[in-house]
Amino acid sequence: MPALRMRWAQVCSREFRRIDGDDEMSQQSAKAAAPKIVIQQGDLTEMETDAIVNAANNDLILGGGVAGAIRRKGGDAIQRECNEIGSIPMGYAAITTGGNLKAKYVIHAASMQLGGATTPESLQRSTAHALRIAAERGLKSIAFPAVGTGIAGFPMEECAEIMLRETAEHLKNGSSLQTSARKSCCAKPPNI
Repeated sequence: MPALRMRWAQVCSREFRRIDGDDEMSQQSAKAAAPKIVIQQGDLTEMETDAIVNAANNDLILGGGVAGAIRRKGGDAIQRECNEIGSIPMGYAAITTGGNLKAKYVIHAASMQLGGATTPESLQRSTAHALRIAAERGLKSIAFPAVGTGIAGFPMEECAEIMLRETAEHLKNGSSLQTSARKSCCAKPPNI
């Protein structure tokens, strides 16, 4: 397991450097986004951020993987709120309270159908929508897991590239999200 975590950090770091040097993004924009993205490993459910992101299915059923860990630590209130919201389109996101979690909110990024696979398009859209929801709520910190790389089987390297590109683009265009050591992008929680 430690080798997998180390590989994930290497992929995220390489992809961020690639995004940071992207010709489409000005040097000034890249420098502005760089300090706002912190790649770290740890238990997503223990993050002290305004919101954590759930790698969700579009039915918002908190089953296994990241969603299961969120339900176990956050309590059944989160699932009840998801039930009230109901199904959402793939590529969208929905927000609930954090229940018993340290995070105030959980943003459920629907990158797959229940029992299905994550696609590059659904990952890109659900990441972008989760970031928009955070900005609309005026949140200052958010923690993402490696959405879709567990149960949905999406490749980690491609996940890092897509999520970091979307995050950098979001930050480049202005956001309520601020520099914070607690903010984490693409941190895959251990033991899930």
